[in-house]
Amino acid sequence: MTDARTLKGKTLFITGASRGIGKAIALRAARDGANVVIAAKTSEPHPKLPGTIFSAAEEVEAAGGKALPILCDIRDDAQVAEAVARTVEAFGGIDILVNNASAISLTGTLDTPLKRWDLMMGVNGRGTFACSQACLPHLLKAENPHILTLSPPLNLNPRWFQHHTAYTIAKYAMSLCTLGMSAEFRGKVGVNSLWPRTIIGTAAIAMLKGAAEFDNCRKPEILADAAHAILTRDARTCTGHFFIDDEVLAEEGVTDLEPYAFKPGAPLAPDIFLD
Repeated sequence: MTDARTLKGKTLFITGASRGIGKAIALRAARDGANVVIAAKTSEPHPKLPGTIFSAAEEVEAAGGKALPILCDIRDDAQVAEAVARTVEAFGGIDILVNNASAISLTGTLDTPLKRWDLMMGVNGRGTFACSQACLPHLLKAENPHILTLSPPLNLNPRWFQHHTAYTIAKYAMSLCTLGMSAEFRGKVGVNSLWPRTIIGTAAIAMLKGAAEFDNCRKPEILADAAHAILTRDARTCTGHFFIDDEVLAEEGVTDLEPYAFKPGAPLAPDIFLD
C-alpha cells in the first residue's frame, strides 16, 4: 500500500456534493486528480440554494479531477444501487465513500412534523447505511478504502437533545453507523466520522439563520482539508475515530486557522454536540 498523501486516481463517491461541505471535499480531491462522483438530488437550479450536480461537476473538472454527476436520492435504495453501478462502470471501482448528505430541522418535539422526522431519518440514518452497504463490496477490493461520515461524536449529554430531539437522533444514527461499521470492517476499511469545531458557513446555514451569521463561521474548506488528511491515512489503522476538524489539522501541523474564517478575528460560533 502506498503512503503517498494524495488522492490522485482515487474514486470518491460523495453524497450531497452539489454544494457546501460536500462540494468543498470534492474540489479538494479534484485538485489531486481524483475521480469524483457528485451524488445529489439537485439537477435543476434551486430557488434558494445555489449549485446543481452539473455545476459542481464542472467545478471538479476545472480543478483537475474527473467528475460524474449522478441524480440520486439516497433514501431510495434502487437509486443508490444504480449510482454505485454507474460509478464502477465509469471508474472501475470505488476507493472512498463520503456520507455528507444530511437533512436538518432544529425543532422541538411539538414543532417537528412526522414528515420532517421521516426526511431526517431517511436521509441521515437510512441514507448513510444504504450508501455504505452499497459501496462496501467495492471498497473491500480497494487499496486504501475509507468511509468518512459527516457526523458528530456520540455525546449523550441531554442538552444536545432537549431543543431538537428528532435531529439529534437522526444525526447520531449516522455516527452509530461509524461506530458499528468501524468495528465490523476493522483492518479492511477505515470508517470514521468528521465534525467541525465551529459552525460552517454554507447556503443551508444562510437559510436557517441568515447570511449575517457567516461572520462567526468558518469556511467549508476547513472540513475539506481535514477530510483530505484523513482519507490519505492508512485505512487499516485509521478507523473508529470521531474526528474534529481543527484537531485533525493540528496533527498535520496546521495551527493557523484564520484563513478558514469568513471574518478573521471575529468570535467563532461553536457547533452543536461538542461540550
